[in-house]
Amino acid sequence: MRYASRLVLLAVLIGLGLLLPRVVGDFRLVQVATVGIYFIAILGLNFLTGYSGQISLGHGAFMAIGGYTSAILIVHHGWSDLATIPVAGLVAGVAGLLFGIPALRLSGLYLALATFSLAVSMPSIIKKWESETGGSSGLLVNVFHTNRWYYTVTWITAAILFVLGWLLLETKFSRAWRAIRDSEVAAASMGIDLALYKTLAFGISALYAGVAGALLVILSFGANPGSFPIQLSIYLVVGLAVSGLGGTLWGLLVGAAFVEYVQVWAPELSKSPGVPTVVFGVALVLVMFLLPGGAAGLPARLEGLWRNGLVRRG
Repeated sequence: MRYASRLVLLAVLIGLGLLLPRVVGDFRLVQVATVGIYFIAILGLNFLTGYSGQISLGHGAFMAIGGYTSAILIVHHGWSDLATIPVAGLVAGVAGLLFGIPALRLSGLYLALATFSLAVSMPSIIKKWESETGGSSGLLVNVFHTNRWYYTVTWITAAILFVLGWLLLETKFSRAWRAIRDSEVAAASMGIDLALYKTLAFGISALYAGVAGALLVILSFGANPGSFPIQLSIYLVVGLAVSGLGGTLWGLLVGAAFVEYVQVWAPELSKSPGVPTVVFGVALVLVMFLLPGGAAGLPARLEGLWRNGLVRRG
């Protein structure tokens, strides 16, 4: 029943995805494409934080690495924008592996601060390599497509990465990561190579972030330091918290939609400085209060309420 319900949900989502371009306007398609970009990044972060238990507050930096890889290949080397997407993922993945090696000595709050420092320093690094990155002005990607094209490419990429991630979690990687998350001492006593699996979690997670960054650059027609602010890393963690650690497909979609649409709707309440940020924070608190286990725990919560209602009626 569990797998049957997942297949039904997946079929429904595919059907909605095919129907959506026929019933919404081009502007809404771009918003839904942005949700897909957040979905990919949060899906990757879920491997690192939700499964292996390593907290990262700097995944926006890996998105920046992937995004600038794509922009540099398009602008300076004449690559097709589609061809740059897997390369951007690989470059960001290698960067994640390289960062994951020294990060092995850190855990908990110290690891979170180390990753956050990476996000803080990334704008300065981008500006330093001005000859390649364009500095503060950034790089303009003069490649244009229809909004339906951006929507289709983003969600096909998201679907491919979701399937690959699902297959990955059906292997020993998932069991090893969960063991490390629950107790590193116990995992080591069972013969699990902590250094290998923790570093691979960083690399795979960064690969997903790099692909998301490349798609963001292609969708926004360019890359500049403002495309990857410090807040982006925080938003990804917020999206993961809303979805629920180790979240389901449904939960990850809700988390990605939360990050996108709260940012869109918050400024409509007030244009005063700081108000959108406050609204975002209040919305997050409400979600955490109503759904302490994230959106992934919503079905179980509804089932519990339903059973309690039946018991009281009985």
